[in-house]
Amino acid sequence: MLRISARRARNFGSALAGLCLAAALPLAAQAQTTLERIKQRGHLICGTSQGVAGFSLPDAQGQWRGFDTDLCRALAAAIFNDQEKAKYISLASKDRLTVLQSGEIDVLSRTTTWTLGRDAGFGLNFTAINYFDGQGFLVRKSTGVKDLKALNGASICVAQGTTTELNLADYFRNHGMKYEVIAYAGLDETIQAYEAGRCDAYTTDLSQLAANRMKLKAPSEHDLLPEMISKEPLGPWVRQGDDAWFDIVRWTVYALLNAEEFGITQANVDEMVKSANPEIKRLLGSEGKFGESLGLTNDWVVRIVKAVGNYGESFDRHLGAKSPLNLPRGMNRLWTQGGLQYAPPVR
Repeated sequence: MLRISARRARNFGSALAGLCLAAALPLAAQAQTTLERIKQRGHLICGTSQGVAGFSLPDAQGQWRGFDTDLCRALAAAIFNDQEKAKYISLASKDRLTVLQSGEIDVLSRTTTWTLGRDAGFGLNFTAINYFDGQGFLVRKSTGVKDLKALNGASICVAQGTTTELNLADYFRNHGMKYEVIAYAGLDETIQAYEAGRCDAYTTDLSQLAANRMKLKAPSEHDLLPEMISKEPLGPWVRQGDDAWFDIVRWTVYALLNAEEFGITQANVDEMVKSANPEIKRLLGSEGKFGESLGLTNDWVVRIVKAVGNYGESFDRHLGAKSPLNLPRGMNRLWTQGGLQYAPPVR
């Protein structure tokens, strides 16, 4: 009896160990970090827009280009030393957060406003503000509308799944004004509806209005109203639960800003590595092991700047003076130039 019991105990113990091992395997898979998955896959997957000039738009060769996609290229450069190892998934506003939640993308870099509801209620984390924006309105010149007061009783086109709808409701309610909202699922549908005259005005972030006006048949026949009705801090998002990946994305934004502040450009980055300035030495990896602390190489910022330039170079190329949009830096100037853009130090 004792031998049988012992054998059964041993068999039971073996079975239990097998069950424990089987149960542990999914947990081990879940323990894989975002950075490890990206390296194993061989490329980064970036969620981007359906096409917003200056921010994210396929060029004539089908390659995604823009201020937001530069962030994805910078991440690919930091990880692989190859900016082309970033793949893009085009997402509608209403789908973008859900797709990030599901794990189909590694990072969402798509003009997405930082709000409490999104930060706390979706299992997602906002990383850093890379563009300060605000909501505005586009109207036809032929209407004679010069300010928001004239839109009392107007019909207004808006894309679904955006903070735009709530901002619109808040503003009109606060000012005792009436309006009719005409909502569409996609960006192109919204623009087409406005152009077809299905609404009196079109509202979204000012930067997007400037970009989307270029899609109209006669851009010069449409005016941006002077008022801005909201704060729209934009930037990349990641899933909660992986602090290391959160840090990589956040500090990539800060690396671009710090590079501009120190005058580090695509053209001079190799020379700047030799700088005696201790702040520059730490940023570019010739002193300290800050890159290694992120799970990257110590020259990760050098890789980024070689790929996309600094923050100002990316802004000018896609949004500013060297772009068709020719948007002013405004609030997005560095803090040293009277703007709001400010990156913590590398130390």
